[in-house]
Amino acid sequence: MLKDIIAVEPRENYQLYVCFEDGTKGVVDISKIIKFTGVFAPLQDHDYFATVQVNPEYGTIQWKSGADLDPDVIYSLITKQPIPQYRLSTFSANSAD
Repeated sequence: MLKDIIAVEPRENYQLYVCFEDGTKGVVDISKIIKFTGVFAPLQDHDYFATVQVNPEYGTIQWKSGADLDPDVIYSLITKQPIPQYRLSTFSANSAD
């Protein structure tokens, strides 16, 4: 998929309204996909949760604690499409092209 998130708005009950670069938009309930432990623990505070912002360099959303979410997962949840399986290509350093 590799679609960048370009806008995000926090909503009540740990929901986020997310817009992608291809025009896809939707609401995701973050409490259904994360556990509020570790780097995600501060997100339990609704005021802190509302500080979510877009990281344009990585095309995802993040919080100041360092918590971020994979945009492919969010895109998949909104579109109800499976996350594609990526395969790394293997190149030999000695191959001549």
